[in-house]
Amino acid sequence: MPKKIPKDASSKVTIKIPRNLYNRLKEIIKDSGFDSVTDFTVYVLRDLASAGFPTKKKTDKAQEPDILTEEEIDAVRKRLKSLGYL
Repeated sequence: MPKKIPKDASSKVTIKIPRNLYNRLKEIIKDSGFDSVTDFTVYVLRDLASAGFPTKKKTDKAQEPDILTEEEIDAVRKRLKSLGYL
């Protein structure tokens, strides 16, 4: 029988990432004020989700992958710099 998913808005899910990425993030956030890799990951994902990047719908799976525009690359660089990574 499948697990029941709570309807509570504060319920959480697990996202799996490669161990080497987790370890790298752990090093990055050391002495940054984040309590955990989870806190940092949630912060970054919320920031990206709120950025309002338009989504592109692909009709053909053989199409080239999405490529960032120069403006998007500049925005990412500015954000990383403001966070102290560049």
